[in-house]
Amino acid sequence: MIYYVIAQVFMIYRFLLLGYILMSWIPSLQGSAVGRFLHAVCEPYLGFFRKFIPPIGMIDFSPIIGIFALSFIEKGIFIVLSYIL
Repeated sequence: MIYYVIAQVFMIYRFLLLGYILMSWIPSLQGSAVGRFLHAVCEPYLGFFRKFIPPIGMIDFSPIIGIFALSFIEKGIFIVLSYIL
């Protein structure tokens, strides 16, 4: 049961990140209520990666690295839980 809940939380956050990334292509959506919500939820996480990975030209690779890191974190939590439970 706990595995399912954790997997769902990570999946929801990945969808939020994906929505935030896609929203960045449409600047008019960034000022909307949904845009402000996604910014408040996703930017602290992605901002951590932007400190270390600056944009190259017009391409920002920090969301890609952030999504990969999120997958590694999820797998790490599952490994730790498998030893505990």
